[in-house]
Amino acid sequence: MAICVDTGTARLTKAGEEICGDTIEVIKTNTDHIVVVADGLGSGVKANILSGLTAKTAGTMLKMGARVDDVIETLAQTLPICKVRKLAYSTFTIFQVDRDGRAYLVEYENPPAYAGRNNSLRSLERKERVISGKVIRECFFTVGEQDWLVMVTDGITQAGLGRTLHMAWDQHRVGVYLAGTYSPARSAADWAGDIARLCYRIYGEKPRDDASVAVVKIRRPQHVTVLIGPPGNMDDDVVVVDKLMRSAGVKVVCGGTTGNMVARVLGRELSVDLTTGNDRVPPAGTIAGIDLVTEGAVTLVDALEYLKKGKPADLRGRDGASRLAFILLSADSVHFIVGTAVNKARPEPGVPAIFVYKQYIISDLIRVLQGMGKNVTVEYH
Repeated sequence: MAICVDTGTARLTKAGEEICGDTIEVIKTNTDHIVVVADGLGSGVKANILSGLTAKTAGTMLKMGARVDDVIETLAQTLPICKVRKLAYSTFTIFQVDRDGRAYLVEYENPPAYAGRNNSLRSLERKERVISGKVIRECFFTVGEQDWLVMVTDGITQAGLGRTLHMAWDQHRVGVYLAGTYSPARSAADWAGDIARLCYRIYGEKPRDDASVAVVKIRRPQHVTVLIGPPGNMDDDVVVVDKLMRSAGVKVVCGGTTGNMVARVLGRELSVDLTTGNDRVPPAGTIAGIDLVTEGAVTLVDALEYLKKGKPADLRGRDGASRLAFILLSADSVHFIVGTAVNKARPEPGVPAIFVYKQYIISDLIRVLQGMGKNVTVEYH
């Protein structure tokens, strides 16, 4: 079964500096997800340049299909050891995972990454290898649903160093915290943000080092099928409803006429939940076996506006538009089944003409969702 990779990152800048000396690169290709966490020597602009060069070089080369040996050889030639401090100009962690869950982790002088499954830590069997004079740790393993990996720089594992013991973090305490706070419902971005905020408090809100965290969560891909409008030929009503019901994942029906058609074909009751309406969006309905039933054009246009704004805080509202937008934002793939029947109902006075042109709304929806990196398909009946 193919997996879905959810990534989130967060960084703290050393107190007194204007720019973080760590760099995180997240790259998605047609087959892989690649995450690079680099920690430049020192802090400030110089460290940022060194870590940025490391992360960009590694990420770009891996994206182009280079072997890790070639990447590290290139970095070894580009970033020599500091002759004075005998330290690498930039340390790094690289994680690469494909759609089937085959994963590879390589670490060079960064703290060991944390791997877990649900609320338990996983022990990864790392092996040391010397490439171009650099001793790296690497590990090949597989990941599946509810597995996770957290990569950090030493600013995380050394947070609070020198303060009272019960306030400080270390390698072990970070692992205990991660295992205890994992939740399948929380996004990788939210979890990374929580880790960084706690680290900031442990530092007394004055970080003594740059600190970065990259979270990778593995989950089952979320698929959504949206039926919009009845088919042009009434004989196809059963066909499109059957396609909707056989589809995996979340099922959405948009349009009053469409909802009535689905209820009729399924022999189920369509009811309207008046508590879900507001002065702009008509109330949503319910049909047993369907996750969301909404009004048509007005709801679609409002949901589209929500999507264009990104992910505003009010997307968890009860109205049909915010619920539809939230479902679409949470999806990895979306399939639209679009009926071509002509809507004979005339728009109400004052309703913008765009509401009449369903195909334009759908095309805009597809464009916006594809721009977010989602796999979108459409079929017409």
